[in-house]
Parts: sequence; C-alpha cells; structure tokens
Amino acid sequence: MQFDLNEEQQQIKQSVREFAEGEIAPHVREWDETQHFPVELLPKLAAQGFMGVIFPEQYGGAGLGYVEYVSIIEELSRVDGSVGISIAAHNSLCSNHIYMFGTEEQKQKFLVPLARGEKLGAWGLTEPGAGSDASGTRTTAVRKENCWLVNGSKNFITHAIHADICVAVASTDRAMRSKGITAFIFEKGMRGFKPGKKEDKLGLRASETASVIFEDCCVPDMNRLGPEGLGFIQAMQILDGGRISIAALALGIAQGAYESALKYSKERKQFGKAISEFQAIQFKLADMATQIDAARLLTYRAAYLKDQGRKVTKESSMAKLYASEMSVKVCEEAIQIHGGYGYTKDYPPEKYWRDSKLCTIGEGTSEIQRLVIARQLLNQ
Repeated sequence: MQFDLNEEQQQIKQSVREFAEGEIAPHVREWDETQHFPVELLPKLAAQGFMGVIFPEQYGGAGLGYVEYVSIIEELSRVDGSVGISIAAHNSLCSNHIYMFGTEEQKQKFLVPLARGEKLGAWGLTEPGAGSDASGTRTTAVRKENCWLVNGSKNFITHAIHADICVAVASTDRAMRSKGITAFIFEKGMRGFKPGKKEDKLGLRASETASVIFEDCCVPDMNRLGPEGLGFIQAMQILDGGRISIAALALGIAQGAYESALKYSKERKQFGKAISEFQAIQFKLADMATQIDAARLLTYRAAYLKDQGRKVTKESSMAKLYASEMSVKVCEEAIQIHGGYGYTKDYPPEKYWRDSKLCTIGEGTSEIQRLVIARQLLNQ
C-alpha cells in the first residue's frame, strides 16, 4: 500500500500552502469579523485551477483527481475553512452534478464556465422542512408547455447570493416522494429565482450562506438534469463525493488548530519552562497528532478509491464522520492549550473551533453518517 503523495502531488500541496498563506492568511480575521465573502479572491482561485479541480481539461477543468482535490481543500482550510468550503461546494456539488448527469450541451453551456471559474456555482437540496430527510422535498416543479414552473425554497445554500448557476431539486411527483424528485439548473436573472435571507453563522463566516426562493420560476426543460424522478438518487451519489471534501475541510481546520497549539506550547512559559515540557501538554499534542493522522488516512483512502472508480458510500461517510468529530475535539484541545488566550480572538483556535462544528452537520449530520455506514455494513 502506498501512503505517500507522489512528487507532483506534493508540489501541488506545497503550492496551495504558499498561495493560502500569501493570499488568504492576511485577511482571515477581517473577513470573519465582517462576514465578508471574498469575491475579489475568486479570479485568483480560478487562475490556480481550484474552481475546476476534478473536471477534465476539455470542460475547462484542471484534470486532477480526488487525491489532489483533497490536498487542495485541506491546505486552503488549514488557513481558512471559509475558502475551503467554497471550493468544495463549487466543485463537489454544483459543478459535479452537471458533470455526472448533464448532457453534452449542458456541460458545454454550464460546466465549462464553472470549471474555468468564470461563473460561481451553488447547489440546493436542504429545505426548511427537509434537512436530514431530503426525500421530504416540498419545492415543486410543474410542467407547463416547454418549461417547468418551480415554487418553493432552499436554505443553508453556499453561494446563494453571488452564484451564477444553481443546481437544485424539486418534486415533480409528490406522491412518489424520493422517486418523484427531479434536478434542474437555475441561472441568475431567471424570473422568479432570487436569494433570500443571509444566515448569521457561528463559524465559516466568510463563506456566504443564504436561502434561495422560487416563485413561479419558469425553467426550460433543457435545464432539466437527467430523467424525471432521478434527482434524489443523483443527489445521493453527489454527496458520496461531497463528503470526502467535507472530511478534507475538517482535516485542514484541525491541522491549522494543531499547528497553532504546537507553536504556542513552545513559546508559552509557566513555572520557568515552556508548557510543551509538561507531560499534560505533551499528551494532548500526541493525541491531537494521532487523531489528525487517522482522519487523514480515512480521507485519502476515500479519495483514492473514488479515483479508482469504486463505490465510496461507506468510505466517504466514515471519513466525514471521523474527520469532522475529530476536528471539533482537536480545535477544543487547541483552545485548552492556549488557556485564557485561546478564548480570545487574538489567537487562532477559537475561530478554528467555530469553523469545525459545521463539518459535523453539513452534507449529512454525524447521525446520518452513522446511519449510512450501518446500512452499508448490514447490506454487504
């Protein structure tokens, strides 16, 4: 078994680290405090190929695999999880839904500008009354001549305000529940399609999250993604890959918190010596490093299997479950190592901790991950 990144992958990881520290790190606190979504950063992210990491060059992408994708999200999130989750949502959810299930015409029209970073993508599954039970979608789409009349709303949508393209699902046959859900591509400027309330969040505050509203929105049938009734099945397949990116997000956040705590422990002196010399602190650091490494192995395994074209439902859920819960624990320990300073905004751990919590909720809660894993185990 090969556990090391190859030379090219190591170079990619290092270049992303340098980019994140140079272009993102100086602004992290300001963006977090003001809840500023850094649209000015998007062209720079596009120039690096981050907006189309996992898509072939023929569609404007970088032509890289999930292993490289995971390393990119990890390194971005090590500096700022808000940027990491934006890249994850744009690639894994919106763009990937079009790549996996769109027609060639849809890929040329929508995926190419998304992968090039010329347009920003959003993805809508969650609703006010349909969170973990995504099959309970209440947004409806009724056929009307050559278009579908869509009514309803989605919430907790990344890029809801600035997105140019949004892939969202709606019920085309409510009696069929999950088998009556269909996916559609919405474009900014469509009549009856608009952003709603922006959320005031605990963490990842520089990542834009808001609701989207559909009021008699007329979507051309050519914007339908795949056959009627397959939208829910498509969404579940999209989440298999999406959960790998959330595991990478959690991993990067934890790594950043750990490095902050390690550095501080060597600098902070109590009782005449650095606190890193105390066994209590050493044990915390040892546990943090071990847990991060375990999460990294789970995450990169899932990415490797995804690149091999294997089914990764179980592996992606395991990676997401463990990495997300690990991240919260590691970030909390980083605060503890910093002591009173860890509770202030003058030091990084409190932000890492706030950012980490979303990883246990988004793209399927920890409880849902356990359910998914158990079903996979019992159906083997």
